[in-house]
Amino acid sequence: MLVKTYGCAVYGIEAIPITVETNIGKGINFFLVGLPDSAIKESHQRIKAAFTNSDFKFPQREITINMAPADIRKEGSAYDLTIAVGILTASEQIVNPEIDRYIIMGELSLDGGLQPIRGALSIAIKARDLGYKGFVLPKQNANEAAIVEGLDVIGIENIKEAVDFFNGTQTILPARFERTETENDSLNYLMDFADVKGQEHVKRALEIAAAGGHNILLVGPPGSGKTMLAKRLPTILPPLTLDEALETTKIHSVAGLVGANHGLLMTRPFRSPHHTVSDVALVGGGSHPKPGEISLAHNGILFLDELPEYKRQVLEVMRQPLEDRVVTISRAKMSVEYPAGFMLVASMNPSPSGNFYDANDPNSDPEIVVKRYLQKISGPLMDRIDLHIEVPAVKFDELADGKKGESSEAVRKRVIAARNIQAKRFKEYRGIHYNAQLNPQLIDKHCQISEGGQLLLKNAMDKMGLSARSYGRILKVSRTIADLENAENIEPHHLAEAIQYRSLDRGGWM
Repeated sequence: MLVKTYGCAVYGIEAIPITVETNIGKGINFFLVGLPDSAIKESHQRIKAAFTNSDFKFPQREITINMAPADIRKEGSAYDLTIAVGILTASEQIVNPEIDRYIIMGELSLDGGLQPIRGALSIAIKARDLGYKGFVLPKQNANEAAIVEGLDVIGIENIKEAVDFFNGTQTILPARFERTETENDSLNYLMDFADVKGQEHVKRALEIAAAGGHNILLVGPPGSGKTMLAKRLPTILPPLTLDEALETTKIHSVAGLVGANHGLLMTRPFRSPHHTVSDVALVGGGSHPKPGEISLAHNGILFLDELPEYKRQVLEVMRQPLEDRVVTISRAKMSVEYPAGFMLVASMNPSPSGNFYDANDPNSDPEIVVKRYLQKISGPLMDRIDLHIEVPAVKFDELADGKKGESSEAVRKRVIAARNIQAKRFKEYRGIHYNAQLNPQLIDKHCQISEGGQLLLKNAMDKMGLSARSYGRILKVSRTIADLENAENIEPHHLAEAIQYRSLDRGGWM
């Protein structure tokens, strides 16, 4: 008897339908074909043990299973349930003419229980788009998949429940998406800008970065508060939109980072990899490609503390994703894409000793040593960072001052207002939501400046030796500063403020 059941393979963050054909004929043997990996080939033993411990019969016949299309490599143990239901149906232990209307996925334990799978949200979206009636999967993933409307999400705990559901002897109501406490309290951060003493100009720069989605570099001696400020940046970012939350959740689901019984990720990601991270771990890849840190930071922040300590090769592989906001992983037989629309927030000391260069201080690092240290970061990478901010040590008077600074909530309101202006301005452009995403054509259209502004920018470029990329980034930052003031046009004082945030270009530390 020939039976077809259906599952999905996840490549990148998109799902591809897989047909599992099960045929039971004469003889005693087991064949599994269709380019399965080792984990799928081992499903034979898991399924056999699960049947025994759940009082089902494993047919003592020749079982041939084909996973189509056969030219796509199938990976992982999530096909256990798909194959098991096919065997049970082909051996007439399940009798259901509508079994081909469901996507079925799940990893089996030896006792018949089900383990959670990766990519449940992507699979659920594909199942709905292809017109399937429902999606049968482990109960731990049900809330995540239930985000998708128009699809019956059937969460089950073991293979016996799956059999009873398909045979009609047990009614399992489709799961309904429920927000967790973490999602409902997504903006109740434990940290706040009000905790930071002094550093008002740095807070201003972070507000501009948040309002326009700009990359930012914080430079200052140890203990000046660089990491403290960076960790509070998420508290002034606008909340995730539904589309952003769905895309972010898909990435984390594929990476296996969505917890059991969790649904949407409503807090913007904040990823902070150690400086020993490899280039593959940062951008993604591997023999079985998975998203890296830059994709896990999509719609959020990637924080690189002590930037010069990262390997040069690791930093250089970020250049293309920073520009294109997508990373492409190419292999001999396939190519996958992961979104990488993150804000880069980096910090570093101004010299190996940690202090700014001072020609009058014999204890400071020599000028040549400081230059060599700064050259660990390439010019092309530095060009892609919009704001360079000096973070001086906090003075005693500021530390002893008992007054609270401006709260994150107050700053976030201004950031949201500026983002709303940008969203309205760019609503006709697909994939453009804030100023940092502007391409050269849109910069020419939306970042026009007066003659006085042109003269100011020309003088700055001549004196600082700015590149064409730096020129564009100054204009984008100026546009954000104007948006924070709700100004229609970019004025010279907006440009002047943006220019001062190019410290590394003007050699201000030497």
